[in-house]
Amino acid sequence: MRILIGLLSLLYVFSCHAGESIRSAKSNDKNSPVDGEPEHRFVTKHIWDAKVDIGSVLELGASKYGTRRTIPILGGTFTGPHINGTVIPGGADWQVTRADGDTELHARYLLKTNDGVLIQVINRALIHSPVTDEKNVAPYIRSVLELEAPSDSKYAYLNHAIFLGTLEIPQLKPGENPYVIIGVHQLL
Repeated sequence: MRILIGLLSLLYVFSCHAGESIRSAKSNDKNSPVDGEPEHRFVTKHIWDAKVDIGSVLELGASKYGTRRTIPILGGTFTGPHINGTVIPGGADWQVTRADGDTELHARYLLKTNDGVLIQVINRALIHSPVTDEKNVAPYIRSVLELEAPSDSKYAYLNHAIFLGTLEIPQLKPGENPYVIIGVHQLL
């Protein structure tokens, strides 16, 4: 329910500012899922980048919503200007690839700051790989994160903002264990 409220709040913010100066000319982003739609420019602040170690993909198979899989989260680290720590093993990224080819991700895991505070992360993402004849076209990957920190901690500010994310899936070197890079940014 909190995720739904958070997403509805985000949509409300977008709709309230649709006619203001944050609207720019037509999008030039060829990876935009909706060509020709106006591009919105939002101001964000970098919070952290996380290197998240992941396990082998577990294929659940076809379901009524699409092809399901899950990827275990094995650990990792995160580093930002004012917050650093580790990714706690035990979370997972639950995915469904829809009939239209897009993949929805729903990851849930814990972070532990260097000073011992646990922060819950719920990350919902969309991966859209455009159908094109062009080579090396990067997929569109964006996410909305819900962060939950103890109310009595110095990280309580994470409970009162909307966070947007990026996801980078690096090309692994031989012998390198799989990981992803997640960039987290606060919407101002």
